[in-house]
Parts: sequence; structure tokens; C-alpha cells
Amino acid sequence: MKRTIRKINRFVAGIGAFFLIPLMLITAADVVARDVFNRPVPGTVELSQYMLGVFILLGIAYTQQEKGNVAVTMLISKLSPRTQAVVSLIGTLLSLFIFVLLAWQGLVLGMEERAVSDMLRVPQYPFKLLVAVAAFLTCLELLIDLGTNIKKLAGGAS
Repeated sequence: MKRTIRKINRFVAGIGAFFLIPLMLITAADVVARDVFNRPVPGTVELSQYMLGVFILLGIAYTQQEKGNVAVTMLISKLSPRTQAVVSLIGTLLSLFIFVLLAWQGLVLGMEERAVSDMLRVPQYPFKLLVAVAAFLTCLELLIDLGTNIKKLAGGAS
């Protein structure tokens, strides 16, 4: 199960990374159109915001998987291994609580959303639902971390 979750999160992060290509192209096109022809590409700001949001949201769980988030190791490293495991367990539980709330509210708000963007009339609900999907995938990753932390506390292998 752990391997499957990790493969899914890598795949989803790859999809998110793919959105960097059109983001880069549309931004470059807008700069050229604005500077050379004095006519910016309409909707570039909206599209850039959406693509950046997708890129970030789809990479959250993978970042957790790779332990790429900011951590306070200067103080933690001076603690005993058992205390480190307890602090890590508490942090994981708090993170899990927050991401469960994000998944729940992302789903609720995504299902209720009827608004569209101002210029391009892009519906908002897919992006709010994407928050729920990203939070759910991060919850799965945090559950893996929770199991690892419990094993460390129990004295087992990490």
C-alpha cells in the first residue's frame, strides 16, 4: 500500500510539474507581446495563477514524501532519539489534523462553488476540488509518516 501511495504521489507531482511548461510559455509570450507589440496577451495573469496553483497543489504530497518541507532541526537534533520521535509524532498528528480539515473543506467548498473568473470565465470549483485532492494525498503520506513515527517510538526499525 505504501509503495502504491508513493507512486501515485510521484505521478501526480509529475502532472503538476508539466504545468510549468505552459506557464513559462504563456508568460514569455505575454512579455514579448507587451514589450514588442504593446499588446499583452489577455487573460495571462488569470491563467498563470491557475497553473501555478495546480503546480503547487499537485506537488504538496510529493514534497511531504521527500521530506522537502522546512524543518527545525537545529533544536530537535539536540534531543534524545525518543524525544525526537515524540516531537515528530506530534508534528505529524497536527499536520494530519490540518490536512484532514483542508480535504474536508476543499470538498465542501468545491461542491458548492458556482463562481467563474472575471476575464476568462473559468469555473472555480475544479480548483477548490483540487485542494481537497491534494490534501487527501498529503493525508495518505502523513499516515505513512505516522506509522514510521510509531515504529520508532516502539523501538522498531524506521
